[in-house]
Amino acid sequence: MTKRVLATPAAQSVIEQLQGEHGTLLFYLSHGCCDGSTPMCLKSGELTPTASDVLWGVLAGVPFYMSATQAEYLAATQLTLDVRVGSLGTFSLEDALGCHFVTQSRLMSDAELADLTPVP
Repeated sequence: MTKRVLATPAAQSVIEQLQGEHGTLLFYLSHGCCDGSTPMCLKSGELTPTASDVLWGVLAGVPFYMSATQAEYLAATQLTLDVRVGSLGTFSLEDALGCHFVTQSRLMSDAELADLTPVP
């Protein structure tokens, strides 16, 4: 089964560290212009997904949401969550660790799209 969102080992390590420090988390892919889409990692309850948000996948037990409009735009895309050194000055939890999450994207094949893992 093909997943819509994956995490690199480096991102997985940061997620686990943040879970240890903060407990239950969620990701929200903010939407901006061009490369302005930034994955934000927040404590559960700091952002409540609405009916216009889509659960894109789950990483290490952490739900990964985005707006329905963005999900429509990215419908044929698989995202890989990675981490880079340097703070972006955002509200995302990893910022305090001196790093930030990024997404890498690629178009999925027709076979992958037909084999998508259902999101819980």
